[in-house]
Amino acid sequence: MAKLAKLDDIVSLCKRRGFIFQSSEIYGGLASCYDYGPLGVELKNNVKKAWWKSTVQMRDDVVGLDCSILMHPMVWKASGHADKFADLIAECKKCNSRSRVDHLQDKDAEHSDEHTTHADIDAELATAHDMSNKVCPACGAVGQFTEPMPFKLMFETQMGANVDDSMLVQLRPETAQGIFANFKNVLDSTRVKIPFGIAQIGKSFRNEVTTKAFIFRTREFEQAELEFFCEPGTDEQWYQHWKEARFNWYLDLGIKKENLHFRDHDPDELAHYAKACVDVEYKFPFGQGDWQELEGIANRTDYDLRQHQRGIRSLNNWFESDKDLIRTKLIEESEDYLKGPLSYFDDQNKKRFIPYVIEPSAGIDRSALAFLVDAYDEEEVRGETRNLLRFHPALAPVKVAVFPLVKKDGMPEIARRIYDDLKGLFNCFYDEKGAVGRRYRRQDEAGTPFCVTVDGQTKEDNTVTVRDRDSMDQTRVNTTQLRTFLREKLDL
Repeated sequence: MAKLAKLDDIVSLCKRRGFIFQSSEIYGGLASCYDYGPLGVELKNNVKKAWWKSTVQMRDDVVGLDCSILMHPMVWKASGHADKFADLIAECKKCNSRSRVDHLQDKDAEHSDEHTTHADIDAELATAHDMSNKVCPACGAVGQFTEPMPFKLMFETQMGANVDDSMLVQLRPETAQGIFANFKNVLDSTRVKIPFGIAQIGKSFRNEVTTKAFIFRTREFEQAELEFFCEPGTDEQWYQHWKEARFNWYLDLGIKKENLHFRDHDPDELAHYAKACVDVEYKFPFGQGDWQELEGIANRTDYDLRQHQRGIRSLNNWFESDKDLIRTKLIEESEDYLKGPLSYFDDQNKKRFIPYVIEPSAGIDRSALAFLVDAYDEEEVRGETRNLLRFHPALAPVKVAVFPLVKKDGMPEIARRIYDDLKGLFNCFYDEKGAVGRRYRRQDEAGTPFCVTVDGQTKEDNTVTVRDRDSMDQTRVNTTQLRTFLREKLDL
């Protein structure tokens, strides 16, 4: 039975084995920013490859996209981010630390960790929480907070070298809007027909007030998002389809079923654009074990395409328009409105409509953390503790390690030839330093599924030892059959 990992165990292993480092560590670090080391970048790339393979490569109804991080400011005006993408914060009068209001606990009350992304700030300010019983997480003071105020989550920068022609732009807080902005381009340049999806993996940025738990919530992160476009009326069917597909993806890659569950959003917590939303939650090792969002699957209706449709038509006077008037007009269903560039014409049924969108949105960094936590194990072997990561082979940073038993008798030369032969198929590692037992332990901790050892018998019968990470069983395999043997075991 796998040992329940603690977050400190994971952080320590990640630093020790080269998975994840604190960003700018030699200068004291930068809060909530992390660098992926030699093993970490391989793990993260493998998570992305597995997502892309499942979501794009193995399907006939999904295509890919890679959008720019910097986009026209109108994109964020139309999507609502420019006006509404903020958190309510309050400052402690005693220690001057700032906290998100929805993260503050009442004295003797349980903590809530729901996010207020896309909250209607005006309405929330009008009904702000009573701060008189809130506890400061930094100093413990009770009721010593300023009035709640909105804190914008989008990073801003200037585009252009000269003051006269510079423009304020934002780093994208999500990858989805680039997909919506390219909806027509994809339709015009491919042969896709609804229902179909557009997938993207990319960096997003949020100036979070509260970050937490290693790479779980950071200000710079990577998302894997799919916008699946379907005809209104079929959206509930596709919503159920993607719920099941995304849940099974984690199970297929080795996440234990008891550590995953669905949590449906209550009606009062749904985002303003959502008809329905469910989170795939994982039992992360925060405290005594804490269910936290791993991925969200939302029915975004036709909200986004409608917003951008109106944004295009109102380009000249958008910033001067009354927000309430715009919001009212978005509900209109006129035939003239449906002729806009982001509508879809169904050739077979001779009708035009604005597609509904089902959006599975996963955090690559959170997924990598969940796979690390779930794979972590400790066990006693001959009186010693063996630390290991039981990664699914598809995710393991190194698939095969190759060793000569000793550095003599021609063993290193044979091992090098085997290593050179295998590294064209999958990521391999060569090691000839130290006792072979210690080399095994290092690879166990890195999550390497198999170790190939060249020994004295190799020169006699052309066989090598293949050691299994999980069982530690060793099998003699002829070098002529080694490629086939490993490919079958790794299912690659």
